[in-house]
Amino acid sequence: MKAALGYAALTLGVSASFLGVITLAVGIRRHDAALLRLGRRYVFGVLACAVIGVVAMEWALLTHDFSLTYVAENNARSTPLLFTIAGLWAALEGSILLWALILGGYLAFAVHRFRDRATDPLVAWATLVGLCVALFFFALMLGPANPFHTQVAPLDGRGPNALLQNHWLMAIHPPMLYLGYVGFTVPFAFAVAALATGRFGEGWLADIRRSTLVAWGFLTVGIILGAWWSYAVLGWGGYWAWDPVENASLLPWLTGTAFIHSVIVQERRGMLRVWNLSLVIATFCLTILGTFLTRSGVLNSVHSFTESPIGPWLLGFLALVATTGIGLIAWRGDQLRVPGKIDSPVSRESAFLGNNLLFAGLAFVVLLGTVYPLLAEALQGRQLSVGEPYFNRMTTPLGLALLFLMAVAPALPWRAASSDVLQRRLLIPAWIGGLTMLAAIALGAHGITDTVTFGLAAFAIAGIVRQFVVGARARRTATSESWPTSTVRAVWGNPRLYGGLVVHTGIVLIAISLVASNTYDTKGEVRLTRGESAIVSGYRVTYLNTRFERTGQNSSATARLRVHRGDHDLGIFEPAIKSFPGTATGIPTPAVKSGLTRDLYLTLISSPSARGRVTIGVAVNPMVIWLWIGGGVVALGTMLALTPSLRRRRTGGPVPATPGARPKEKVPA
Repeated sequence: MKAALGYAALTLGVSASFLGVITLAVGIRRHDAALLRLGRRYVFGVLACAVIGVVAMEWALLTHDFSLTYVAENNARSTPLLFTIAGLWAALEGSILLWALILGGYLAFAVHRFRDRATDPLVAWATLVGLCVALFFFALMLGPANPFHTQVAPLDGRGPNALLQNHWLMAIHPPMLYLGYVGFTVPFAFAVAALATGRFGEGWLADIRRSTLVAWGFLTVGIILGAWWSYAVLGWGGYWAWDPVENASLLPWLTGTAFIHSVIVQERRGMLRVWNLSLVIATFCLTILGTFLTRSGVLNSVHSFTESPIGPWLLGFLALVATTGIGLIAWRGDQLRVPGKIDSPVSRESAFLGNNLLFAGLAFVVLLGTVYPLLAEALQGRQLSVGEPYFNRMTTPLGLALLFLMAVAPALPWRAASSDVLQRRLLIPAWIGGLTMLAAIALGAHGITDTVTFGLAAFAIAGIVRQFVVGARARRTATSESWPTSTVRAVWGNPRLYGGLVVHTGIVLIAISLVASNTYDTKGEVRLTRGESAIVSGYRVTYLNTRFERTGQNSSATARLRVHRGDHDLGIFEPAIKSFPGTATGIPTPAVKSGLTRDLYLTLISSPSARGRVTIGVAVNPMVIWLWIGGGVVALGTMLALTPSLRRRRTGGPVPATPGARPKEKVPA
């Protein structure tokens, strides 16, 4: 029943996607408004088929229908409800089904949003491209990634991978990443549509601004949650190790971030058209590459949970997308040229161009370090690894340069900046940054990278505060409002600007956390018998006893530790090792006490030996909590940037942009 329902949903999904593509293609060619209206309706059919497929799979998971191979391999009767539901994205076939559901949702939302422009060739082409992507993924599920294969039902299933059922974040982190990955399909579809129709001015950018921010925001939150999962589950005391699958999510984030900044220049000056189109296409290509790296089985990674035959399919689709995008840009090359140019190297558009180059450089460095070992193994048969030293050495100077631009660019005027303007806008933030570097040195900063990072972070925060103060002051002067009211109304009057500044604040907090936690952390191991204590970095750890437990899901050994810092009793900590059925090694569950300045991170490395001795890992990680706070601030800034401004709500929306000019809003009479 469930398998038949799932097969029917996949078959109808392929049919709806294919018929939608054909209908729209004929409608575009014949300029037939009726066919264009009909073609958009197939998108809702695609969404309905994806919903039915997901419902069938969740039904099978919740009822433990082990006649489905996917359920038998990723579910067990003892699996808790949360991880039973999350079993949908625990392996390849289910995650592709989730991809199809999210894609159908994004396409349906886009079609509904532009329902009044159903006969617009730009919207028709974008819908056609989106349906082509949907057709590929539905065909993938009918082929090598079919989640509804059946078998003779065993008495019980194997259950999810142990790492996927040891923390609640695994129920949230992958869907967030997929909402980001799949969301970039919409801007990609409109970019291809703009190239196909020759309408690559500023109009298509206005159409995709919100969808791009939504996708970028979800991807950012997904990456932060992934780091949190690594920190809370893997027991190694860190959150980012330049794992290839981690890099796969970072790559589209880098190019997507570059695009969000570069768009501003095209909207204001009509420049960087080739950059913007290239960045959108590159971002979508990198999401496909990330799916290949994560789900094809080519990587040996703690994050890669599957081996499958879909690699050639994904590589073929990636090649098709890249070839199509590059070909369209080359075809429209002469028309993409604009007469505008950068008037001065000290201007906002120049800073944005530098921002693009740095993000592109970062993406290239990460891509090279991730893919080169695979190429070396494929071409030469040698197994190579590119480790953390390469990434840190190559990305650090680029990251510092980006932090500098983040501090300077918002204060620069368009076209050119005079020395008086630079002094008025940057002098005080620069002084604050310089004094911060001196304070960091006095407090024990040991390294030019750390010192410069703290100084640039203070420079950037001071510049952001100045922007808020200037905006509030201008509002207060114009309306005679009080400071709190003027600040709030200034922010809501231009949420895109101030949302971006809040996002920058979050990124600065993340940068500070990255440097502090990686440079000033301390780690150690102590071997203790019952009642014995040891001191590590000022913390006295006393081993009390070990508790052994067994449930239907797992068995665990939990060490009970009492921790003191000076005369202050921090309480009982209980790091554990959990063993799951079908796994040869235990999964650590660290005990973490987080604070604003440091985390105490305790792990049980080994259970009591014959002599009653346990091995405890003790790590003190400075300022890790600011990584999670920074991620929350970035999410808050993204939501703020997505809200309509007060003027837009009062006047009904912006006036359509003219080529080469910044879109203007209606002003009340």
